[in-house]
Amino acid sequence: MQVRTPIKVRYGETDMMGVVYHANYLLYFEDARTDFLEQVGFPYTRIEDAGYMCPIYHVDLQYGEPLRYGEDAFVLTRVVKNAPTKTTYLQEVYRASATPGVDKPLAAGHVTACTVERDTFKPVSIKRTFPELYALYETLIEPEE
Repeated sequence: MQVRTPIKVRYGETDMMGVVYHANYLLYFEDARTDFLEQVGFPYTRIEDAGYMCPIYHVDLQYGEPLRYGEDAFVLTRVVKNAPTKTTYLQEVYRASATPGVDKPLAAGHVTACTVERDTFKPVSIKRTFPELYALYETLIEPEE
């Protein structure tokens, strides 16, 4: 399953060249992962309310063409790897008029999140802590070719 999260580039997200500052793509990805969880019926607040968090463990991000102030775009999010302690998402940014699979993404990143206890930051198994989410991810996973 792929979830499309719209974004509109705000002036404060750009640099002196008028393009989206590179670190802001991580904010777009964060919004899109939260939206992904909402769309699949497991809101992130459910994880936090249970006393856990999902911090980022690793990011691999590649940039292509720039995105500029005022442009409409979207982040396409999907799960590409589901392990008991970590989930890896492929997240791609496209202009609003683009067609994924035909057009190249403006930025693409693999983002791996782990689940930890909120108070101790001790890693926990999502398979044991949230078995319904782990099972859901197993049905939604779209491994890369």
